[in-house]
Amino acid sequence: MGTNGNEEVTSLYSLSCRDRRFSKHIHDNVHGNIYLDPFFLQFVDTEQFQRLRELKQLGLTHMVYPGAVHSRFEHSLGVYWLAGEAVHTVQGHQGSEINIERNDIRTVKLAGLLHDVGHGPFSHLFEREFLPRVLNGSEWSHEDMSVKMIDYIVDAHHIEIDSAILNNVKEMVLASSANASQNTVNEKRFLYDIVANGQNGIDVDKFDYIVRDSRACGLGCNFQFQRLLETMRVMGDEICYRAKDYLTVHKLFATRADLHRTVYTHAKVKAIELMVVDALTLAHGELSISASIQEPAKFWKLDDSILRQIETSDKQELKKARDLVLRIRRRDLYQFCNEFAVPKDKQEHFKDITPQDIVCSQKNGDTPLNEEDISVSTVKINLTRGRSNPLERIMRVITNFR
Repeated sequence: MGTNGNEEVTSLYSLSCRDRRFSKHIHDNVHGNIYLDPFFLQFVDTEQFQRLRELKQLGLTHMVYPGAVHSRFEHSLGVYWLAGEAVHTVQGHQGSEINIERNDIRTVKLAGLLHDVGHGPFSHLFEREFLPRVLNGSEWSHEDMSVKMIDYIVDAHHIEIDSAILNNVKEMVLASSANASQNTVNEKRFLYDIVANGQNGIDVDKFDYIVRDSRACGLGCNFQFQRLLETMRVMGDEICYRAKDYLTVHKLFATRADLHRTVYTHAKVKAIELMVVDALTLAHGELSISASIQEPAKFWKLDDSILRQIETSDKQELKKARDLVLRIRRRDLYQFCNEFAVPKDKQEHFKDITPQDIVCSQKNGDTPLNEEDISVSTVKINLTRGRSNPLERIMRVITNFR
């Protein structure tokens, strides 16, 4: 984002000047000035939230893109800020029509602040790759742990908070997850789509990480969230956008897909991730890494430093895991062999490739490989609505308005 983008952010944010006499001022490299009032500082100034500084937003990607060292701490602050700006925008334009109250604003902002507080180490590798391997298909999710961690923070630090606000915050955190509440929200349903939108995928979580990740990796970003943030309105209890902004909506999903192709699933990044999963698996018997995943009191002590713990340990039981970490440090990585893309219309009939398939397909004269020599990574990249075009879902709510 260049100068013009920053000027647009400044003008947008100036629309919602509020009393900041008792607020803490933080300068963010994406959004500029972010303000935290004492209510939110109760959560930020805890060891559980500060732990997010030790979780890199993109996990191991910084080993390929050196600038990608930003953490879930600044991302969470960014989502908090954008959540506040979103709800103030619709309030400013529609006022009593949608009846947004002070507690509604607090709830949405707090959900944005705490939506990742239960995240595991190394981005999504921990829950999608490591835990299913050591816990036989575990379906543990960071959203569920975030809900548990929120309760733990409130109890451990004796934070006074209205029970209705607390329950709504937790439901907003779960809104786009597989475990989203099935209870029908009777009013102000649109508030639950601001942080994590399970309806169509347009939310301030994506607004922040798409721009933040692109900038950290030194990539250009054609998606301008400011346009959508400034023009969003509530119609039919849903967040809606102007019909003429459909290209901006498409850029949101297209940029996300491009980041997956060029950054998140980069061949070297995947090689390093596979090695780290192997190292964590080898170390699991000694370190019992998964033992804390249901206990917030212990889980908050687990972060990216687990890799350093393995690397610097003298324990013989960790030698194999330590050797793998040293291979990563010395750039002796798993070698990328080949890849192929499966057309969208063929995916229903596509059989996942296994190491056994690779071994059986070897030709005479090839260097013989065993199944344990091979790792197969299947990556599905879409526009966040599976095989469907997300605009087909969003067109129903994109509306013209004055």
